[in-house]
Amino acid sequence: MKKAIYYMLLSAVCFTVMNLFIKYLSHFGGGELVFFRAIGSLFFTMTYLIWHKIPILGNQKKLLVFRGLAGLTSMGLFFMSVTYLPIGSAVSLRYLSPIFATILAVFFLKERVKPLQWIFFLMAFIGVLMIKGFDPNINSFGFLLIMGSALTSGVVYVLINKIGHGDHPVVIVNYFMWISLIIGGVISIFQWTTPVGVEWLLLLSLGIFGYFGQLFMTKAFQSQATNKIVSLKYVEVIFTMIAGVFWFSDAYPFFSIIGTLLVITGLILNIWYKSKSA
Repeated sequence: MKKAIYYMLLSAVCFTVMNLFIKYLSHFGGGELVFFRAIGSLFFTMTYLIWHKIPILGNQKKLLVFRGLAGLTSMGLFFMSVTYLPIGSAVSLRYLSPIFATILAVFFLKERVKPLQWIFFLMAFIGVLMIKGFDPNINSFGFLLIMGSALTSGVVYVLINKIGHGDHPVVIVNYFMWISLIIGGVISIFQWTTPVGVEWLLLLSLGIFGYFGQLFMTKAFQSQATNKIVSLKYVEVIFTMIAGVFWFSDAYPFFSIIGTLLVITGLILNIWYKSKSA
């Protein structure tokens, strides 16, 4: 259990650092941020696949491409949203993606949602309304961007479920990163901002922190029952909000903080209930 907690906290730290760097580098275009995010991760995914002699193209090519496009859209919208939103609010609102995934799964995977789960979803959406309604720093356009990011992230979950065990997890991520590199690179041509000094290092580190954040989270889930540690995943929101206050002088009204806690609580209760009912 201690090892799982250790991995989960390391994952939260990695994702928090990545979030803060994205906010700091938000003067770069979304396409350019996506491009550099992909470069850092591709070094690890390609090395892993070649070393273990895993076929890079995978088996379910059409689904892998759709997953990559959905992931790219979600990531790009998130990167764009942080220009308009406090970084902590953006991260907390993006975590609505499991709810969107569950709703989409009802229609596309024919999964059933139990009545109590809808209550937990309602709790989370009340939290969203509190964040939007009581925080003057929540820009309406930025809010739409982050909700779009959460929705398309939900699509990613559904597609990964559809892919199942038919393709290796690193193959799935590798497709995502190559699609992000290509499309992000093309978009960057039209809105390129040349990095200066340490910005090169920060941009390249986005993919590194993102990769290790995912790696540590996977190791945590592998070493302990998911329902026992999944709540620690949301420590990322708390870490990011606190760091945003000190680094970017972000301010969060009392009811906005309550709204964020409602979102996290609703999500955790949903996961707990699903694991208990399984």
